[in-house]
Amino acid sequence: MTTTAYLVKKLGIMSVAKFGAIIGLIEGIIMGLVLAIVGGAAAASMGESMGLGAATGIGMFIGSVIMGVIFGFIAGAVVAFIYNFALNTMGGIEVDLEVKQ
Repeated sequence: MTTTAYLVKKLGIMSVAKFGAIIGLIEGIIMGLVLAIVGGAAAASMGESMGLGAATGIGMFIGSVIMGVIFGFIAGAVVAFIYNFALNTMGGIEVDLEVKQ
C-alpha cells in the first residue's frame, strides 16, 4: 500500500463547530450525571423533600447537557476560525493517508 501526503488548507467552520457540539454533548452528559447525583444528594441532605432533590438533579443534568452543546459548538467554531486565520503563516497541516487497494 502506498501513502500519499495531503495538506489541510482550510477547515469548514460549521463542520468543526458541529463536531465540537457533539463532543460537548458527550461531555455534558457525563458532567450532568455527576452533577445530578451530587446536587440531588446535596439538596436532599439539606432537609429538603426528595422531590426537590430529584428536581435539582434533573435540572443540573439538563443544564449541563445544554451548556456542553453550546460551548462545544462555540469552541469548535473558534478553533476552525483561528486555524484558518493562522494558515497563512504556518502553511497548513500535512496528513499522510494510505491508499487501500
